[in-house]
Amino acid sequence: MDSILIRDFPNDERPRERFIKHGPESLSNHELIAIIIQTGSKNESVLSLANKLLVHFDGLRLLKDASLDELKTIKGIGTVKAIQLLASIELGRRVSNLVYSDRYCIRSPEDAAKYMMNDMRFLTQEHFVCLYLNTKNQVMHKQTVFIGSLNASIVHPREVYKEAFRRSAASIICLHNHPSGDPSPSREDIEVTKRLVECGKIIGIDLLDHIIIGENKFVSLKEKGYV
Repeated sequence: MDSILIRDFPNDERPRERFIKHGPESLSNHELIAIIIQTGSKNESVLSLANKLLVHFDGLRLLKDASLDELKTIKGIGTVKAIQLLASIELGRRVSNLVYSDRYCIRSPEDAAKYMMNDMRFLTQEHFVCLYLNTKNQVMHKQTVFIGSLNASIVHPREVYKEAFRRSAASIICLHNHPSGDPSPSREDIEVTKRLVECGKIIGIDLLDHIIIGENKFVSLKEKGYV
């Protein structure tokens, strides 16, 4: 039996035809994957194989981080299909980051959260990131200062402001993620923020905000009154 192709389906069931007629947003995740991998296996349609991929990786969240070898463990996914998938995922990642190639201007907590949300919301450990801004509130540099549970004695202002001097930054925005998905600030989050604000006033480099990233949501400690 030959490999089952998308063209073997009736016209109104073909993902490509529905893509053309109704746009990519009308397709499910497994239909989009079916378009990418193009063919099924000897005993399985391309749509069935695409669905099996999503089930194995529990959706797109884990699939986006799959390696070539992990993909190839799925029956029906060889080197070519695995590369097609990984290339598509990487292209999507690059497209989502295109704005970063320009000097991104931050005028609100929403701007800062949007800038970092996709990079930080899926992290499984806490990452403390600093954005160093010029006098026009444009991002000049982004740096991960610390990885691990936030603690006022570990996140030292010296490490935060050292790079600010090096970059001649006018101000700083700090962000860190909560892997739980809940961006509610902890006592440690508040203590770290107050300490950084005090040091910034002495040094003359303002801490504009400290933003906590959760699962597609965020909390601004400036809006909470801590900055």
